[in-house]
Amino acid sequence: MILTVGAPRARAFGFALLAALPLLSGCASVIPDTEGSRPATTTPAPPRPAGAPRPYTPRPSEGAGAAAQPIPATARAVLPAPAVPVDATTAATSGVLAGPDFATLGVTAEQATAALVAFRISCPSVQRRTDTSGLTLGPDWTESCTAAKSWKDSDASAFFASYFGTVQVGAGIAFVTGYYEPEIAGSRTKRPGYDVPIYRRPADLVEVDLGEFADDLKGRKIRGRVDGSNFTRYYDRTAIESGALDGRGLEIAYAADAAEFFFLQVQGSGRLRLPDGGIMRIGYETQNGRGYVGIGKLLLDRGELQRGQASMQGILDYLRADPVRGAAVMNENPSWVFFRELTGAGPLGALGVPVTGRASVAADPKYVPLGAPIFLSLDRAEPNGLWIAQDTGGAIKGANRFDSFWGAGDDARAIAGGMSGRGSALLLLPRASIARLIPAP
Repeated sequence: MILTVGAPRARAFGFALLAALPLLSGCASVIPDTEGSRPATTTPAPPRPAGAPRPYTPRPSEGAGAAAQPIPATARAVLPAPAVPVDATTAATSGVLAGPDFATLGVTAEQATAALVAFRISCPSVQRRTDTSGLTLGPDWTESCTAAKSWKDSDASAFFASYFGTVQVGAGIAFVTGYYEPEIAGSRTKRPGYDVPIYRRPADLVEVDLGEFADDLKGRKIRGRVDGSNFTRYYDRTAIESGALDGRGLEIAYAADAAEFFFLQVQGSGRLRLPDGGIMRIGYETQNGRGYVGIGKLLLDRGELQRGQASMQGILDYLRADPVRGAAVMNENPSWVFFRELTGAGPLGALGVPVTGRASVAADPKYVPLGAPIFLSLDRAEPNGLWIAQDTGGAIKGANRFDSFWGAGDDARAIAGGMSGRGSALLLLPRASIARLIPAP
């Protein structure tokens, strides 16, 4: 999900999924590679002793920064839709239904204003980008993007009502997680208490576009390194933690806490709180090409965490309770993210523009045109309303799958860390796109 674990992140993506599914790290998040499985060379955690697994029980002092308690809501019903074809791989092939008028959705003025601001900064990228969802063409956005330049933010609801219609993609059943921009303790130089290296992209990490070799592989890329005359997989987390990159001058900073840095890698970008009180912002540069393994699911499957403990905060408590055990568990995720220092606006999403807390979501570009507004109605109130798709995430795949970005700070961390909402989703598309997709009777 900057997930984000986004990416050219990935981004973006949500911590609730750590408890439910394997992830690749979004929104400035980690882009998934064509290899999706954990390599056999990854060192497993030590086996549990024989007998029933022992669930992890937090100590009384643990639990600070706990996930926010959900605010329940009633989700809007999805529209009745035909079965999605089993071979559907895009929004267009999944089926599109005309949705209700925007004015009936109950979007607040505050939500509409934030969405308009985010939409406006996305427009240059949206108009240049090739939409792989099959829903829009570049010229479809001209009218709304031109109007957005001078439209008053205070009248944002009228903007969306004037230039967009709503559609439901496929069954319309939405699943939404959350991500945020973490802030952890760090230092630009190695010093006592700051010894977890944060690396820039190594020069020997090579990305190969497989589409250059075969037409049926277009859009697929792999990453690795050249070893003699062979192209091989890049070092996994275990190898990097064991010193595979030592002595190469790749460190851009050092973190104080390995577990916190692990989750910053999941998010794909974040802030380092420096010893002098300053802030250094870092963002996703690339990833080692290894598939992401969600350690939350591993711990759940082993019975070492229970469902209520498998939020980001619960997993952090588990990792810190026994650092040796925690390091072994983290090494079961072979994915490693490389960073660069950010000096401008950010964090940046997959569109190359800054993502906005409580206004930006990560989505699968095969099902959502990046830059498109999205209306969410879920069984959890916090994410309900209007968002703009500005990011992607390795785990954010398929129709109506979103990762909501909550910004930075304690509140953002608390909400994103436990975000898991289900309900319905509608896309807002330019009226030219809707006229082409759903001809008037």
